[in-house]
Amino acid sequence: MTVPVVQAPVESEVSAGTADPVGVHRVLDRPLVLPQAAHRLDARADLWSDEVRLRVERLNLDAASYRQLREQHTSDGQDGRGVLDVAALRATVLAIVGERGKMQNPVTGSGGMLLGTVEEVGPDSPLGLAVGDRVATLVSLSLTPLTLTDGLERWDGAGEQVPTAGHAILFGRSVVARLPADLPAALALSVLDVCGAPALTRRVVEQHLARHGTPPVVAVVGGAGKSGSLSLAAARESGAGRTIGVVPHAAEQQALEASGLADAVVVADARDPLALRDAVTSGGGPADVTVVCVDVPGCEGGAVLATADGGTVVFFSMATSFTAAALGAEGLAADVTMLIGNGYVPGHAAYALDLVRRHPAARALVEARGGHR
Repeated sequence: MTVPVVQAPVESEVSAGTADPVGVHRVLDRPLVLPQAAHRLDARADLWSDEVRLRVERLNLDAASYRQLREQHTSDGQDGRGVLDVAALRATVLAIVGERGKMQNPVTGSGGMLLGTVEEVGPDSPLGLAVGDRVATLVSLSLTPLTLTDGLERWDGAGEQVPTAGHAILFGRSVVARLPADLPAALALSVLDVCGAPALTRRVVEQHLARHGTPPVVAVVGGAGKSGSLSLAAARESGAGRTIGVVPHAAEQQALEASGLADAVVVADARDPLALRDAVTSGGGPADVTVVCVDVPGCEGGAVLATADGGTVVFFSMATSFTAAALGAEGLAADVTMLIGNGYVPGHAAYALDLVRRHPAARALVEARGGHR
């Protein structure tokens, strides 16, 4: 059976002109916007001189996006357990890529990243890649031109990682990492997907130490997840005085306690602001630094309440609402600095991979969450 190529329609006017390193020459919207804000991208395989084409092997969907898509296509079964309609899930992802020329969930606005092999390098590319390099992209799928050619037939829908085939395009200003030889590719992809979180956590903890001279209390909401466990490891080795992991239920509490990554592990629904505040307080808070790593909306108020005056909240979740965070903090008269984790910190990829190598407990939690064992 021939599988149709999934690609956005191309308008001939895009071919005119020269490439821009941020990729606006691939934008099909008018008036012109940046690729992430665009509704449609030109995903053709032909390269401008500073671009790189990858042969795609695997997508790693953003956690908030995957959760939304999975919930959209899950119905209650006869035994009361959810039944996932895998065919419908695949069809939705294919339709998004087909319409937009990129993987950007229209509900969450987020994408993810991918693993692939360099297939062709433009003569003016500044990325330093060579044909045959196996790499992971460190820029979002929400701005990466993408074509899929296999109908996602190998994806069972059970996890964020999507085995597939097709091609993707990197711009002159894209960020990419070669896959390490000493770690399984699926594990490396999971770590690189969230590598901005531990790097930013390290920076904020070190800044607090430099500014105040005292080790901060650090609370990580979603501490047993991929970004959460790595952020806890980063906080501790960067000088945190106390680490508090917040998890949603007893099973994750047991897993995180067994890892030893947190000095205290507390259970709370992060969407319940008073419950989150009280849980962090019971664990030794309020926190000087609160890192939000959960993939559900509605956690802004609790994170602010759990943070001490003069403290910092890092929202490292694509489910975060800027409006809820800003107006909520104002309404609470909360003197906190709020940061949006944008996924990029210089050196973030190497640092996250080294964390996994140095902290077997963090690696085990990442592997368990990603299904790599």
